[in-house]
Amino acid sequence: MPTMLRVGFAETIAYRAEMIVWILTTTMPLVMLALWTSVADEAPFRAYTQTDFVAYYLGALVVRNLTSNWVAWQISEEIRMGTLSMRLLRPVHPFASYLATHLAALPLRAAVITPVVVIIFLTDARQVLVDDPGRVALLVASLAGAWLLTFGVFVAIGAIAFFLEKSLSLVEVYFGLFMLLSGYLIPVDLMPAWMRAITSWLPFYYMLGAPVEILIGRYPDVASTAEVVGLTWAWAAIMLATAALAWRAGVKRFEAYGA
Repeated sequence: MPTMLRVGFAETIAYRAEMIVWILTTTMPLVMLALWTSVADEAPFRAYTQTDFVAYYLGALVVRNLTSNWVAWQISEEIRMGTLSMRLLRPVHPFASYLATHLAALPLRAAVITPVVVIIFLTDARQVLVDDPGRVALLVASLAGAWLLTFGVFVAIGAIAFFLEKSLSLVEVYFGLFMLLSGYLIPVDLMPAWMRAITSWLPFYYMLGAPVEILIGRYPDVASTAEVVGLTWAWAAIMLATAALAWRAGVKRFEAYGA
């Protein structure tokens, strides 16, 4: 694993410009930040002040970049081109090499979003951030769970390329649901009650909204925070198991297209 992490980091550095451009495309929270701070200019909107909105959307930008990956595109391309054959011949499960590749990208991602973190601490937004050790530790666990959950979702989507030639069209469907139900565009707290109930039963909220709300102290105590973190890890386990099942079924029909 250390060797694969070093290789993954070398690949990340080699394609650093491409990654930075990709990161810069995930700036929708900045657009929503401008919108919602203008809404809360005169008075709080459903208990969200301007400071809360600043902390939320800057936090969303940070969480989005720390937990996202591109493994679905990678798997789909390797299946289509037949280059997956080389991974299958190695004495390491492909999941491990994909995991190493995308974990190795985290240092560069963290470096790119460091200015956003600095801005958070230089503005009034720092006042709403959690600072007690218990909830900070749970925040880290939430981010790790959100990363694994997102990884599992994208591996599952990528594995559909074993069965569908245009599997990446499902990514567009995923992003539509993600933007609507994860809190990426609108905080879940601001949604109607029936919609909040739906988000609590789907994985999207735990991929972004939950870590952001933990970050800005929307969960008042350690117990409620731990419950959300537990649900995040439960969803991560479910999606990783789903990805493994899809992969196992797909490899049986893999014919090395283009090889």
